[in-house]
Amino acid sequence: MIIVMEDVSQHKDYMLDKLHQYGLEAHAVPDHEKLVISVCGEHVDRYANSISRMPGVLNVLLISTPYKLVSKQYKPDYSRIHINDLVFGDTAIPVVAGPCAVEGYTEFSEAAKIVKQSGAVMLRGGAFKPRTSPYSFQGLEIEGLKIMRKIADKLKMPIVTEITDQRKVEIVAEYADMLQIGARNMHNYVLLKEAAQSKKPILLKRGLAATIEEWLMAAEYIMLAGNDHLVLCERGIRTFETYTRNTLDLNAIPLIKQLSHLPVIVDPSHGTGDWRLVGAMAAASIAAGADGLMIEVHPAPEEAMSDGKQSLTPKSFYELMDKLKHIAFAIGRRIYSNG
Repeated sequence: MIIVMEDVSQHKDYMLDKLHQYGLEAHAVPDHEKLVISVCGEHVDRYANSISRMPGVLNVLLISTPYKLVSKQYKPDYSRIHINDLVFGDTAIPVVAGPCAVEGYTEFSEAAKIVKQSGAVMLRGGAFKPRTSPYSFQGLEIEGLKIMRKIADKLKMPIVTEITDQRKVEIVAEYADMLQIGARNMHNYVLLKEAAQSKKPILLKRGLAATIEEWLMAAEYIMLAGNDHLVLCERGIRTFETYTRNTLDLNAIPLIKQLSHLPVIVDPSHGTGDWRLVGAMAAASIAAGADGLMIEVHPAPEEAMSDGKQSLTPKSFYELMDKLKHIAFAIGRRIYSNG
């Protein structure tokens, strides 16, 4: 059950006391001028009528799904998530691009200029890199964040970067415009709640083998913590297939749009692990209704310190961006312009 109240302060304590008396679990979520209370418990629906008559109650919504705040039942209209002047969830489709990892000032600066010239409107890059092998490049950490921020400011582009540790949320939020929760941390609920407290927009990637419901429940943790600036990212799941790094689940795009009001973008680079497949899957993602793309681009993929195999060359990225404009136009949308 979701209770929407007209005032954040006046009737909150009375309502919470009543709900606890009923034996229900309640969580209050401030929502600007309103107060939203998420309620769970056995036979919660039997209390709906009496709750609707309590002081300050605007609406009572009985929601059947285990996720409440991210559901279409709670919010029928699609959300638009703003990152500075950029919007996810609108007609225009933003493309986020850049190298997998920040390798140095010169390398990142070159990559950033390339993706902006080709039409990308947001920079991506990893400063903290969670790697399968402890011997692999782990990122430049704080120095990487400083490099990203300096170059992003020069190019007037927002940046998204991954946060891997709840103890580092504050420092990453100081430099980044959007915080990314990676696939390995989708189930890290402490990190989800801590990242939500930053009040920065959050990009939540689907876990390595997560179901749609598990993914949406992870999003629920973030919204329940009071942060509704949230974008979902399909990046492929692990299956028995070995020819690709992951299996990109394009079913997830229209399905999420049926189940949730949150924007959903696609990362075809991680979804395939092979640069030769990225273009086709990016095009298919737009056709399926994706609200954005995240693509890895490197000036010299053969020299990349991380994920060079799935990174596009500058030429390949430029050609793909031109192709995507035609596909977006065919379905009544357009690729977000940085001009």
